[in-house]
Amino acid sequence: MAGIAEALGPLFLLILLGAVLGALRIPGGDFWTRMEKLIYFLLFPAMLIATLARADISRVPVVSIAITLLGAMAVFSALLWWARPRLGLTAAAFTSVFQGAVRFNTYVGVAGAAALHGSHGATVAAVALALMIPVVNVLCVLTFIAAGTLGRSGFWKSLGALVQNPLILACLAGIGLNLSGIGLPGWSAGSLELLGRAALPLGLVAVGVALRPHALLRRDLGLWVSSLVKLVLMPVLVLILGWVFGLDRVSQDVALLFAALPTATSAYILARQLGGDADLMAGLITAQTLLAMLTLPLWMRLVGS
Repeated sequence: MAGIAEALGPLFLLILLGAVLGALRIPGGDFWTRMEKLIYFLLFPAMLIATLARADISRVPVVSIAITLLGAMAVFSALLWWARPRLGLTAAAFTSVFQGAVRFNTYVGVAGAAALHGSHGATVAAVALALMIPVVNVLCVLTFIAAGTLGRSGFWKSLGALVQNPLILACLAGIGLNLSGIGLPGWSAGSLELLGRAALPLGLVAVGVALRPHALLRRDLGLWVSSLVKLVLMPVLVLILGWVFGLDRVSQDVALLFAALPTATSAYILARQLGGDADLMAGLITAQTLLAMLTLPLWMRLVGS
């Protein structure tokens, strides 16, 4: 347990540092809003390209990881839609519950994989992201459409955002450079690596800044249902699927890590733009991030990381 605490503890401290900075409004103004955009549109895509372009993908059981993670995501997506009438949620609230259950915090995931298993863990995490990011974005947009929270303009806006998603484009670029044999020629490798190094620490601090403790005052069934799926039931199913498909130690750890991650802070922006319940989404992000500081080490301890 000490090894897990040493690996994940610094990540959580950076998130808590961000929460303190956000509460004290340091440095103030729209600094963190602009910083989040820099991380999302430049630093994190640079890290994904640098990792995927040079990754030895032959060492990663791509098919088994895809079936494990995407299979679990598909199962709980279907179950949530089946349970929707029984939960008594409004359309807007359901879209936030759905996002809370299937989205994942990429910054915590990649940082955790690297902390636990070094460069190979980061490579497996990057492959997992390349598989999951397009699928989870499509599922969430389809949920907004099916729930009826989008107008005609909202549909085209969401479709445009999906096509231009910088993380999806970065994954495609990194895999393309890898498979083509081009890799990262000249100084591009060093430049992208330097940019990528800044993504995770700044991303973790930004996660903390985005927390909204006051949103926890809202007592909502959807908050607890979504958190139960994301932090408990999803990891259980991924553990079972990982065992069935014979994932190796590192791949199993990374798959479990991604299954047990709290939801993404970017889900709040999507909820606000596409007709979701933004207040509920803020509560989900805050509750899951804080709870994951307890549940995530416990899950990793369970598999003996």
